[in-house]
Amino acid sequence: MPYPLNTPLGRFGIETPEEGLDRCVATIPAAGLLNPLTGHPSIAPLAMLVDHTGGLINHARRGAQEWTVSSELSLEVVPEAAEVIAAAADEPVLAIAHPLGRKGRAALGLCELSVGAEVIATATVRSFYITVPASLAPWPEGPGGSLPGTRLDELMAVGVGETGGAAAVLVQRDDPVLNNSVGAVHGGVSAMGLELVGSAVLNRDTGAEPYRTASLRVNYLRPFHGGADAHYRAKPIHTGRSSGVAEAEAVGSDGRTALLARVTAYR
Repeated sequence: MPYPLNTPLGRFGIETPEEGLDRCVATIPAAGLLNPLTGHPSIAPLAMLVDHTGGLINHARRGAQEWTVSSELSLEVVPEAAEVIAAAADEPVLAIAHPLGRKGRAALGLCELSVGAEVIATATVRSFYITVPASLAPWPEGPGGSLPGTRLDELMAVGVGETGGAAAVLVQRDDPVLNNSVGAVHGGVSAMGLELVGSAVLNRDTGAEPYRTASLRVNYLRPFHGGADAHYRAKPIHTGRSSGVAEAEAVGSDGRTALLARVTAYR
């Protein structure tokens, strides 16, 4: 099922051919998308797909008057993921999610991501259950909207920010199309932003062999709103011969940290 272009899922070309209590399946086209900070092929769209598919399997188990809010996302990626995606440019990345364990006040969804017959990542999304919010944005009923461009920065409505130091920064502009049903930036979009700045800050030395993202771990602390001074920022924690670690945060338009993440990468 394709989504309207004036929704976060539609903008990134996500489709959901299967949705149920025991299994959810979704795809995203990821080839040709570059990190705006480095110009390198990016695996960040995998985070968008994981947030959707893993969150969907948790959402499917909600009870009456319950809604889900993502609290954690964890993504483990094989070293050759970017090459596999590029080699199959016409084939989207496929995610299959299943519930893991019992549903309580929270639930855990387990995802496997593949391109063709090759598995390139595994992931989990943890969601907790809240009472259905008093107001939810209406979901568009038919096709609509248009794409702002084809580059990843255009799709995400982000721009390169000034750092004045060793950090990497992307500014998150306000774009209602990128918001979820409660009016905050979609969790998959913000997870992508964190991976982009984390990867970029580890690859500031353009003459060195690049670090490849191996894992992304995200904690969702509060709703993240774009516009004003909203941004993603990462700083390096460790850059060694073979591995690098960066910490990243998403700071909302209110100046508060909304998400925290750690990116680990290897050469």
